[in-house]
Amino acid sequence: MSSSSSLLLLLFLLSLSGVKLISGFKICAFNVQSFGDSKSRNTEVMHTLIRIVSRCDVCLLQEVRDTKQKAIPLLITELNRYDSQNQYDYVASERLGRTPSYQEQYVFVFRIGSVTVTDQYQYSDMLPGDEDAFSREPFIIRLHTPKTAIRNFVLVPQHTTPTNATKEIDALYDVFLDVKKKWKTEMVMFLGDFNADCGYVAKKNWQHVRLYSNQAFLWLIGHTEDTTVRQTTTCAYDRIVVHGEAFEKAIVPQSAQPFNFAKEYGLTEEQALDVSDHYPVEVELKAGSEHLGGHTLLILLMAFFIST
Repeated sequence: MSSSSSLLLLLFLLSLSGVKLISGFKICAFNVQSFGDSKSRNTEVMHTLIRIVSRCDVCLLQEVRDTKQKAIPLLITELNRYDSQNQYDYVASERLGRTPSYQEQYVFVFRIGSVTVTDQYQYSDMLPGDEDAFSREPFIIRLHTPKTAIRNFVLVPQHTTPTNATKEIDALYDVFLDVKKKWKTEMVMFLGDFNADCGYVAKKNWQHVRLYSNQAFLWLIGHTEDTTVRQTTTCAYDRIVVHGEAFEKAIVPQSAQPFNFAKEYGLTEEQALDVSDHYPVEVELKAGSEHLGGHTLLILLMAFFIST
């Protein structure tokens, strides 16, 4: 039987079984560097930002300084106009920061149909003996994703203060324990601008960072990556970390990386810096399937290969 005939046979068998194969699922985190009214009125910046976000099923935006509360709704409106095949929505934290003069929000933009936000809460870092671990406490969401094999997991965002990066990254372990207790799950991904390089976290201090020293946590973006736009810097500031063997198995191998949007979209360094001085980081989860058990899928695949 020819390969084309074999493929048709496989598709026919899948249709009979009622299976609905689903494509992969991309998670992104992007420090958009003081995103607010001014940037949202820059047409070229917004076009680039929309192209970046539309690549992702869920995208964490950090350093959102939308004091007029208009920039993010405008982004969503333009995003929905740009991507006619999908619709997007968002959830956002309160404004966070130690001083009223400088505050930010965490914003999760997600593709409707690919993602359902089933729960959310604002973490409080009032810990015994240390009542102020974070400048911007994580805004934590729990997701249901029918497109992936793991289906349900938690995202924990963090944008650290550079001068306090070691302490804040370490404190994410306490956040993990809190999530585990609150939602009875260990399927947790940490993501964001950790400022985890270039002098902000000394090499000697990594052994004291529980999120790093505990082997149950997998750092998908390594120390040798460059998540910065400027050619004069090479720093792995932005990271993605997952907990547990099950989550690790759900990751598409080698899919975790910075996204060099300047190169991808043919931008000069100056044009890219108008968008942000960071590159997004991203990772893809393996595709799942609906209406089909693993054994049934295996049988169908075996039928396909035997027929070729």
